[in-house]
Amino acid sequence: MSNKKWYNYFVVTGPTGPTGTPEAAPEPGLPPRRVKEVVSDTESETTFTEPVTTPTELSEIYASAQIGTPGHGYTVLKVAEMLQSEHLKTLPNEVRQKSILVALDAAGVKIAEIIEDAVARDRALDTYERVLTKSLDEMREQKARENQAIEAEINQRVAELRARVDQNNAELAAEQNNLLAWRVRKRQEEDRIAEAVGYFVTENPITTSPASSDKGGSNAR
Repeated sequence: MSNKKWYNYFVVTGPTGPTGTPEAAPEPGLPPRRVKEVVSDTESETTFTEPVTTPTELSEIYASAQIGTPGHGYTVLKVAEMLQSEHLKTLPNEVRQKSILVALDAAGVKIAEIIEDAVARDRALDTYERVLTKSLDEMREQKARENQAIEAEINQRVAELRARVDQNNAELAAEQNNLLAWRVRKRQEEDRIAEAVGYFVTENPITTSPASSDKGGSNAR
C-alpha cells in the first residue's frame, strides 16, 4: 500500500448550505472517508500509450498516461495552483479549504473528481519511476557486461603487446651476444696476426681490440 498519507484519508466536507458555502466539517471523532471509497483501485500500474522524450516534463507523462483536463478545467494541479495563489496561500488552512470547496461547488466539480485525478497522476508518476528504474537497471547490467568484455580485450591486447616487447628485447639481447662473441673471435684473430707480423717489423701495424669491449663498438689501439 502506498505510504502517501493522502492515499489513506482526505478531508470530509459536509453538504452545502443554502448559500452554497460548505457547512462545518464533521465533529471530531467521526471517521473520515477513505480514498478507496472514491477510487477503488489505487495500486494498479498505469499504461503509457507513447514514448516520453523528456521525462522531466511531467506533462508528457500525463499525456502518455492519457490523463487530460476535464471540460470544467479543474484538476488536482489547478487546485494546487489555487492554493498557492496570493489570495489563499497566507490564509489559515480552514479558510483555504473552504475557499477551494466554494470554487469547486460553483463550477459543479465534485471533490471525488479531484481525488480521482490526483490518484491517477500519482499512479502515473509512480509507474513511470518504476519504468525509469527498470531501464536503468537493465542498462547497468548491459554496460557491466560490455565493460567486462572491454577489460578482457584490453588485457588480451596488453598481453600481446607485452609479448612483442619481450620478443624485441630477446632479439636485441641475442644480437648483442652475437656481437660480443664476434669481438672475442676478432681479438683472437688480431692477436694471432699481430704476433706473426711482429717478428718482421719494428712497429707492429696490426690493431688489436681490448680484452673487454662496450656495447657500442670496439676500441682500437
